[in-house]
Amino acid sequence: MTVEALKRKYKDEWVLAEVLEADEQGNPTRVRLIAHSKNRDDTYRAMRKHRAKHLYHFYTGEIPKEGYAAAFASDSAV
Repeated sequence: MTVEALKRKYKDEWVLAEVLEADEQGNPTRVRLIAHSKNRDDTYRAMRKHRAKHLYHFYTGEIPKEGYAAAFASDSAV
């Protein structure tokens, strides 16, 4: 699967994938999905369990523009 296909399928989510192929600059061109979630902590947990040699972890949503701030809450916060 391509990174672009994952971005379309899992919009506004965190994605963890194993890199199967990369271009000359090292950018992933073909990947295998390992985990996806709206909660980043879920993909971090999957990352700790997975033993793939090359992982690619990214967010598929929009990154706030310069001058804006974002806050994230976690269910695990006490």
